[in-house]
Amino acid sequence: MKPDGNPITPAGLAALRARYDHLLGTERPAIVEVVSWAAGNGDRSENGDYIYGRKRMREIDRELSHLARRMKAARVIDPARQEDRARVLFGATVEIADEDDNRRTLTLVGDDEQDASANRIGWSAPIARALRGARVGDLRTVRLPGGEKEWEIMAITYPAGA
Repeated sequence: MKPDGNPITPAGLAALRARYDHLLGTERPAIVEVVSWAAGNGDRSENGDYIYGRKRMREIDRELSHLARRMKAARVIDPARQEDRARVLFGATVEIADEDDNRRTLTLVGDDEQDASANRIGWSAPIARALRGARVGDLRTVRLPGGEKEWEIMAITYPAGA
């Protein structure tokens, strides 16, 4: 039931790759140019452009390294190709309701593409772990920092298959 590696949707992997390509092809060359120009201006110890540029270059290199590791570990799972559409699996969009019939709709995605403001919940988040494998009508208890909360699965949908 749990995907091996770092599960990610095709769109999530494309977003990681786009960020990597932007950093490597646009931002880093621009910073290298600034640092080269600033280094030619003499005393580097008091040269703000040089100091900031070197710091920004280290940040970019760290992010590039992080993105490369995440993409290497990524295991692309296309939610449109899920075979068992009656259960909550990776990529499912799930409508849940609590005891007071307050409803939420969540989509379970890879941890690298989660966005709570868009109701995209990471695969290892507590609520995602609690919902895994559930069917419509099942009750699931989620342990949250504020205490336990029980949710009923109202609907499960997946993107249309190709």
